[in-house]
Amino acid sequence: MNNGDKTYLPTGKIKLFLVDDDAVYLKLMEIEFLQHADFDIETYPTGEKCIENLSHNPDIIILDYYLDGVNKNAMNGMDTLDKIKAENPNIPVVMLSSQDKIDIAISCMHHGAFDYVVKSETAFVRLQKIITAIFEFKKIEKQLNWYMDRM
Repeated sequence: MNNGDKTYLPTGKIKLFLVDDDAVYLKLMEIEFLQHADFDIETYPTGEKCIENLSHNPDIIILDYYLDGVNKNAMNGMDTLDKIKAENPNIPVVMLSSQDKIDIAISCMHHGAFDYVVKSETAFVRLQKIITAIFEFKKIEKQLNWYMDRM
């Protein structure tokens, strides 16, 4: 993931939650992430399962927009996002969806998503870049707070 550039990633394993009701896509994402970096990955087929395990302190959550493939009454991605943000607003959540609609992406961002990625052949590359950006942002935020504390 670093490719020799000066990107900031933590030295330990990144704890990543992958939440998607599509078991095949979920497994493909898990394999891709494990092949490209040292992640500690937990996968969940529903938003409810993700919420139940927030105590495992994920660094990042990648969350599907629709989560009703396994259970039609399951909590959708937007409701899951709201519950995650209510419990811990500091966990970056990246929404993932097959919906290529700008209004859905904007709605996700208004609900506190860090970013929105459309499921496609380039989705994994985008997710890698977003994860790097999240840690760059956290590094800058930490530096800014350090300077602000000394003013």
